[in-house]
Amino acid sequence: MRYAKIIDGKKLAKKIKNNIVKEIAKLKGERPNLAIILIGDREDSKLYVKLKEQEAKKVGIDTHLYRCPENITEREALEMIDCLNNDELIDAILVQLPLPNGFDTDAIILAIKPSKDVDGFHPDNLESLFKTCDHGKIMPPVFKVVLKILENINCEIKNKKICIVANSEIFSKSLSHILECRQAEVSIAHANDANLRSKTSQADILITAIGKPKFIKKEMIKKGAVIIDIGITKIKDKVRGDVDFEDVKEKAGYITPVPGGVGPMTIAMAFENTLELYKKRRGK
Repeated sequence: MRYAKIIDGKKLAKKIKNNIVKEIAKLKGERPNLAIILIGDREDSKLYVKLKEQEAKKVGIDTHLYRCPENITEREALEMIDCLNNDELIDAILVQLPLPNGFDTDAIILAIKPSKDVDGFHPDNLESLFKTCDHGKIMPPVFKVVLKILENINCEIKNKKICIVANSEIFSKSLSHILECRQAEVSIAHANDANLRSKTSQADILITAIGKPKFIKKEMIKKGAVIIDIGITKIKDKVRGDVDFEDVKEKAGYITPVPGGVGPMTIAMAFENTLELYKKRRGK
């Protein structure tokens, strides 16, 4: 019986980080600086931030953690971001999401200086992304992950049918633009789309980011499809993806596991962006 090939995100992340180490070594003592803002006491967020700090240290990026209590006001958070925007030491700023209830996530992202926005979701950065198909070395880390995965498995994007299933319209439209720039035929759907199954079952490449555990079943995918599962949900002490891995593994061609797929690569790409923002700011 034939099973889908597993896309090893940890292995790919290691390659990305090894390249970052080599690049930072060329800086001869200078190190990029990443500010991480953590608001509240979510255990999963604390764990993710700890992991980011540990991995950043391994590649040669200095991190500065700003841990804030859940009762910090939005105004205080915005003032802190303004301070970091003007701090010459800081090259990149990352706000750990999700934020506690009561915070306007869009307002927090908007407050980050575009030239220090490591996640690439500031409106100015997204506007720049839509203006061209020449995106250079900086774009949202998760989009870079999608491109890297397809490149690694030698999957030509041109003329492929790609379906993006996601909750966020900004996410869907931005990623769609990047893929259409590479001459893919892209369709967008949401979890409650009346034509969802029709769209997903025709896709050569299925990208899902809806946060619904085991939502994607084998009858929803095309035989031999490449499946990139971005939708991570934490249930008690386990992490689940949008795709029912056991159900689709005999029908898919390639698949990213959860955990161990997109997650490690997204962190590595955030570090790559940090290095690129550093080089841009300092004219390297």
